Amino acid sequence: MTSPAPQDLVITRAAIEDWPVISEWAAAEGWNPGLSDGPAFFAQDPDGFFLGRIDGEPVSAVSVVNYGTDYAFLGCYLVRPGLRGHGHGLTTWKTALAHACERTIGLDGVVAQQDNYRQSGFELAYRTIRFTGIAPESSGGSPEGVRRAASHDFAAISAYDSACYPADRPRFLAEWLTTPGHRTYVRHDGSRLTGYGVIRPARDTLRIGPLFADTADDARALFTALTADVAGHAVAIDVPEPNTAGTALAEQAGLTASFETARMYTGPVRAHAQERVFGVTTLELG
Repeated sequence: MTSPAPQDLVITRAAIEDWPVISEWAAAEGWNPGLSDGPAFFAQDPDGFFLGRIDGEPVSAVSVVNYGTDYAFLGCYLVRPGLRGHGHGLTTWKTALAHACERTIGLDGVVAQQDNYRQSGFELAYRTIRFTGIAPESSGGSPEGVRRAASHDFAAISAYDSACYPADRPRFLAEWLTTPGHRTYVRHDGSRLTGYGVIRPARDTLRIGPLFADTADDARALFTALTADVAGHAVAIDVPEPNTAGTALAEQAGLTASFETARMYTGPVRAHAQERVFGVTTLELG
């Protein structure tokens, strides 16, 4: 039987209604997508998701989500099993890349694909390690200065997030912080925010991300609050390898390395406080 060729592929923008298909493929790859990621992803850039179809059936996907005029992030690069190796993924990839125009593009890619990404102009910045394990038992009491986020915290969280990320992303955050099932905590020293974190349900484990904090003590306090109500349940956090304090925090909590990706960029990105990134928000959107 002859496999469909790339010229048989029809690539269109995906709609939010297509997200379950993409999410199912991601789950099959072991990426453990969040249960309610779609609305926040599409809120940031509803035109940034692409599907390749043959005879109307989805066979490939890529997202290139734009943030402002200078930065975009690529994710959800998937091809349906059984139809790989025929150029469908690459054809969809090339179509999606054009959406970024002249923006620098980032991605968190599996290590096996690094050479292919380099051929498209991406260069390695650092590795990101996923740590997974069972959330530890709480020692009792809320960490000092940590509380559940409230609606009046949004402006401060958004400003803090912008200092820790290569672009402003208020549309994404407005959904990410309020999606049912997502729990957001902040730490405040009495005069300013010193960190915030989110935990959300996913297919296989609860996912922590982002975990942004001024210091390791701030990050530890937030981690403790985020996991206090889920002790005994599996959790996961994606830690940039250069943040050795983040690695230590995960290991001290009893989590172990289970998966790694490569953060790569096609060019320079806006200066941001990488040392505050103890946990990446999401590998799909950065």
